[in-house]
Amino acid sequence: MADPHTVSESKFRHAREEARDAERTIPSPQTQSKSYKLAFQDTEFLLRDDLRPVRFQLELLKPELLLDEARISSTFVFYGSARIPEPEAAQARIDAARTDAERLVAQRLAEKAKYYEEARRLARIAAQFPVNEEGCRNFVVCSGGGPSIMEAANRGAADVGAATIGLNIVLPHEQAPNPYVTPELSFQFHYFALRKMHFTLRARALAVFPGGFGTFDEFFELLTLIQTGKMKRIPILVFGKHFWTRVVNFDALAEEGVISPRDLDLIDWCETAEEAWACVERFYADTETPDC
Repeated sequence: MADPHTVSESKFRHAREEARDAERTIPSPQTQSKSYKLAFQDTEFLLRDDLRPVRFQLELLKPELLLDEARISSTFVFYGSARIPEPEAAQARIDAARTDAERLVAQRLAEKAKYYEEARRLARIAAQFPVNEEGCRNFVVCSGGGPSIMEAANRGAADVGAATIGLNIVLPHEQAPNPYVTPELSFQFHYFALRKMHFTLRARALAVFPGGFGTFDEFFELLTLIQTGKMKRIPILVFGKHFWTRVVNFDALAEEGVISPRDLDLIDWCETAEEAWACVERFYADTETPDC
């Protein structure tokens, strides 16, 4: 009987071989023309405006395939400011302030420095969730891969030797991944929309810390997805009720009739890592972890 592996083996040359051979083409006016490049090796072609749908697909597929290969079944996503200092650096920022206005901002950020430690502690807890019998990992810590709260999340997972994901984004100013992201799980995106999709595709819990426009964007999109039934409910653990209720009047939204009062139940207010993890345990008390 024929070997099943031999029967199913592709009879076509792998694209990698073709690409390697294409690089050895004998120079001529024809082979030096841009039109002669293999389409998937032609960066200039791939960056054309009319190739945007293809770039969307690539940016969706690459992380999806690599996360599947890493047997990551679900994630615990962390959102929050890129400006909140870790506690050890908070006073230095206050001391460096040159004006009263700068000093006030530095002091307010210093008051939020406690959330760096809470994010780190929560990530430590989540990262120790056991691998299931199939070798799949659940509640893998995932952040935007940048500094501050994002760094704290990846750092917490790294503290206990766990793999942790960073979904970075190309910005006009330099933003390198923080050093605690697992290198094989460090991804870079061009499109915010595709990055946000990857935040939610595997998410089984989400922690939201004080933040700015980016945090608002990600937080409220998730609330909208769940409110409208586009996504199943997951625990949304919001840290810093004093901050959030100062900058957003959630009760007023319900009082004005633009959301339902029950929509406010989507939010679990937390101040400590232990409170947040207890919410997750209650939510999933009767639910099995996802399969691979």
